[in-house]
Amino acid sequence: MPRDLTFTLDALRAAYAGGLRPEAVVEEAFARLDALNDPGIFLHQARSVALAEARALGSPDGRPLWGIPYAVKDNIDVAGMPTTAACPGFVHVAGADAFVVARLRALGAICLGKTNLDQFATGLVGVRTPYPVPRNAIDPTLVPGGSSSGSAVAVARGLVAFSLGTDTAGSGRVPAAFNDIVGLKPSLGALSSTGMVPACRTLDTISLFAQSVAEAWELFALTAGFDAADPWSRRMPAPSPRQQLAPLPPSVTVAVPDEASLRTFGDTAQASHFRATVERLREGGASLRPIDLAPFYAVAELLYAGPWVAERVAAVGDRLTEAPETLHATTRAILAPGLKFSAVDAFKGLYRLEELRRACALALDGVDFLCVPTIPCFVTLEEVAADPFGPNSRLGTYTNFVNLLDMCGIAVPTGPRPDGRPGSLTVLARRGEDSRAAALALWVERGGAAASPPSRQTEDEIAEDEIGIAVCGAHMAGLPLNGELTRRGGRFLRESRTCAAYQLFALPGGPPARPGLVRSSDGTGASIALEVWALPRAAFGDFLAGIPSPLAIGTVELEDGGVVKGFLCEPHGLSGARDITASGGWRAALAQD
Repeated sequence: MPRDLTFTLDALRAAYAGGLRPEAVVEEAFARLDALNDPGIFLHQARSVALAEARALGSPDGRPLWGIPYAVKDNIDVAGMPTTAACPGFVHVAGADAFVVARLRALGAICLGKTNLDQFATGLVGVRTPYPVPRNAIDPTLVPGGSSSGSAVAVARGLVAFSLGTDTAGSGRVPAAFNDIVGLKPSLGALSSTGMVPACRTLDTISLFAQSVAEAWELFALTAGFDAADPWSRRMPAPSPRQQLAPLPPSVTVAVPDEASLRTFGDTAQASHFRATVERLREGGASLRPIDLAPFYAVAELLYAGPWVAERVAAVGDRLTEAPETLHATTRAILAPGLKFSAVDAFKGLYRLEELRRACALALDGVDFLCVPTIPCFVTLEEVAADPFGPNSRLGTYTNFVNLLDMCGIAVPTGPRPDGRPGSLTVLARRGEDSRAAALALWVERGGAAASPPSRQTEDEIAEDEIGIAVCGAHMAGLPLNGELTRRGGRFLRESRTCAAYQLFALPGGPPARPGLVRSSDGTGASIALEVWALPRAAFGDFLAGIPSPLAIGTVELEDGGVVKGFLCEPHGLSGARDITASGGWRAALAQD
C-alpha cells in the first residue's frame, strides 16, 4: 500500500474503492506506531484482534466507516479489551462495547486499541499518568495536552483516521490545540456515556478528534443518538449522516473576549494570533461583539474550587480513602479536597452556578457564537515538572466553563503562529446548536475571508427527516425569535424570495415586532425577502404549537417556482396593521423605521 496514504475518511474511502484491503491499512497503522517508538500513545494495542476484524470485513458493503481505523481513550469500554482509566489498580476487561463504540463497530470501523490519558480524566496536561507520557506531535518539549492525550496524538501522528476522547472540562479540546487537529465537544447528552468511566457524570461527554471539521461532523452525525440506558442522554434533533453542514445565515454575531478579559498569561503571540483570526471573521461579514468574560471565568472557578471536586471523588468510588496508593500523586492531591465538601456546599454551588449562568446568558443575548482561544498559552513539560498544578489550571481558562454552562464547541486549527506553534480557535454555541458551531468552524478552517462566503458553503439540501420552512420576520437569523428554530436543531439553508404575489404587513403589538405575510387575492403583489430553514420533523410539532394567532403555517410559493411551508397571516390579523410591501422584506422595513 502507499506509505504516504493519509489516514482520513476521504482518503481511505478512495483507496478502498481502488482495491486496497483493510488488513493492509491495519498493518500500516501499527508499522507507523512502531516507527514512532512512542510507548505512551497506546495503553493497549489490539494488533491481532484488529487484523482479524479487518480480514473479516469481506468486500466493501457501503457502510460509511467500512475499514476505517480508530482509537479509543482508555476510559471508554471496548468489548474484550482492558479498561484502566490510566490506573493499574482499576483495570478490568470490558464485557461489552460502550454505546458509541458499538455504533462505530456496526458502521464497519476497526478499533486499534486503547489510548493513554490523565488518570481518571483528571487533568489538561496529559502527563498525569503512571505510564509513559505521549510525545506531543508538534513539539516534544510541549505537553501533549489532556486528559485525552493519547487519542489526540494518535490522530495527529496519522496512526488512525479519528479517535474517541472524553471532555469534562476541556479534555476534548485542549489536546486538539496542542497537536494541531480538530476536537469536537458535543452538547451534553448528544453522545451516550454508557460504557464510559465517569469523571463528573453531570458534565462528561465523549468527544471526537479528527483531521478536519467536515470529518469530525460526519462522525458526530453517525454516533449521536438517544440511549434509554443512559440517564444523562437527551433527546435532541439527531443530525442525519446524509446531512451536509448547514451554511451560516447571512447575519452572524460572534462574541469574543474584550481586551480587558482576554487572558494569555504573557503569551503575546497567542493574543495577536487570536486577534488576527477573529479579524478574518469580521472581514468575512461576521459582526463581532467584544464582551467581558468575567462571569464565565467565575463559572470556571467552580469546577475545582467548588463542590464539583466532590463529584470527581464520587467517580473514583472509595479508592481515595481505601486505596490512595493506587492513584497518581497529582490525581490524589486534586481529589483530596473533595472529601471536605458537604451536601450544603453542593447546593450552595448549584445556586451560585445558576446566578452565573444568568449573567453569562445576558452577556450572550443576541449573540450566535462565542469564539475564544482554545488555550491561553502553551505549556512545556519542564514547566509542569516544576509546578504540576498552575500550568494545568491555566489551560482550562477557556474550557472549564463550557460544560458547566451546557454549551457545545469545536476546536479548529487556525494556522501556525509566527513562532511555528499551532493556532487554535474554539467556536462555542448553545446546547443543541452543534451543527451551527461546526459550520462556523468549517468556515474558519477554510480560511475565513479567503474562502467562499459562509452563506454559500454547502448545498441547501433538506434531509428526509426534515421539513423546509420559510421565515420572513422575527424568526430570521439574528432577529429575536430565531432561537425558536436553532434550539430545535433548525439549520439555515438559504436566502430567497416569494413569487411576486404577496403583501407584507407590520402587525400591531409586540415586542417583538412581527410582520404578517399574505398572498394577494387578486394575484397582484410583490416579491418578499425571506429565509429558508430546515427543521427536524420530530421538532416541528413543538415549534408549531408555539406559533400565536394570527400567524399560521401554510404553503409559500417561491420566486423560482418551488413551494415550501412557511409563515402566513390570517386575514383577521390585519386589522390595524401597516402595509410595508413596498419595502420588499422585513429587514428592509426595520432599517427604514
